[in-house]
Amino acid sequence: MELLARPEDKGERLDRFLARAIPSLSRTRLKALVLEGCVTVAGAPVDDPGRKVEAGAAIVVDVPPPVPAEPQGQAIPLDVVYEDDQLLVIDKPAGLVVHPAAGHDDGTLVNALIAHCGDSLSGIGGVRRPGIVHRLDKDTTGLLVVAKTDRAHQGLAAQFADHGRTGPLERAYRAVVWGVLPRQHGTVDANLDRSTRHRDRMAVVPADRGREAITHYERDESFLGADGSPAASLVTCRLETGRTHQIRVHMAHLGHPLVGDATYGAGFRTKTALLAPAARAAVEAFSRQALHAAELGFEHPVTGETLHFESPLPADMAALLAALRG
Repeated sequence: MELLARPEDKGERLDRFLARAIPSLSRTRLKALVLEGCVTVAGAPVDDPGRKVEAGAAIVVDVPPPVPAEPQGQAIPLDVVYEDDQLLVIDKPAGLVVHPAAGHDDGTLVNALIAHCGDSLSGIGGVRRPGIVHRLDKDTTGLLVVAKTDRAHQGLAAQFADHGRTGPLERAYRAVVWGVLPRQHGTVDANLDRSTRHRDRMAVVPADRGREAITHYERDESFLGADGSPAASLVTCRLETGRTHQIRVHMAHLGHPLVGDATYGAGFRTKTALLAPAARAAVEAFSRQALHAAELGFEHPVTGETLHFESPLPADMAALLAALRG
């Protein structure tokens, strides 16, 4: 869509000019198009919605086609650990977003599941999250169960809502954290809520706020730095609740954030200086939080059978541990 600024348009904000010239699109949508580089002025892309319009300027707006309301199937490879006519368990790789969200309209696990399961995929979780009972962060690897029918979805959702307190649901994660936890075993019982300072993060809050969050941990192995001082640990975390970023926030709350966690452990990057050269290089090359969903157990929602699955550490975490061990 091409527009020509008139003399009386001179000095007006670009987003206001566009909103007046294209009434079919909201100013918010037009501002987003500017920020996304979809608007050019005199042939050059602009990214400032507040830029002042010049008289006679040729302004072109490239409006992308609308995104389908429902996710479309995409042929994305899946590592299927178990599958029957009610559910499937997959081993998720790093970098795969579970369901469509802002900035991730496609290329997600849901897109892969739609292609894999077809019409059998449960829709009880909503059109944007069909079959999804629980999720893993984009850069967390490991086991995840997906419902293929409404009956399975309802049964699995009830188990996850109960957090395994009255049933066989079990979730265990392996994590590499900075420093050495002083106790072999421990429990973090600290409520979580959205951070008031950073809305894209979670934070520990007082007991009268947020949602209950309980993580049980066990220190499996410790790693020393080049000077023999404590540098890092391999821990197993078992969830009694399942909140967003729970393990990452709880470990950071203890003062032992996950290696590679740019959100909750950015302040620990200087700790790499404590490591021997090979270990330092491995940590600096590790581009995600060192977290893997290693065990998943639950009751089959239809047959009643107790299922239990284990996933070995992915290659990048195995290499990281080998470097830390020296």
